[in-house]
Amino acid sequence: MSSESTEVHHEEHGEGMTRKKIVQIFGVLLGITVIEFIIALWLVPAGHIPLHWANPVYIVLTLFKAFYIVAYFMHLKFEKIGLALCIIVPILFIIGLILVLTNESHYWVDLRA
Repeated sequence: MSSESTEVHHEEHGEGMTRKKIVQIFGVLLGITVIEFIIALWLVPAGHIPLHWANPVYIVLTLFKAFYIVAYFMHLKFEKIGLALCIIVPILFIIGLILVLTNESHYWVDLRA
C-alpha cells in the first residue's frame, strides 16, 4: 500500500515538470544571468550604474535564481508547505544576520577612520 502512495506522489511531480516547463525555467535562469553579466561587464564599468546600486541588484537577481532552482529542480514547489517553511525560514534568518553584520562592519570601519 505504501508503494502505491509513493507512485502517486511521484506522478504528481512528473505532471508538474514537462519538457516545456524545464525549457521555460532554463530561459528564466538564462535571462537573469544575462542581465547580471550586462550589469557587471557593461553598465558598472561604463559608469551607467554605481557599484553601490549594482550590488543589491545582484543580490535580488541571485535570490530569484536560487528560488527557481530550489522550487523547480529540487522539487520544493511540489512539496508540502511545512517542508518549504523548513527551508525558507532559516534562509530569512541568515539573510537578516548578513544584513546586521554588514551594518555592524561599517560601524567598525568608520571607527578606524
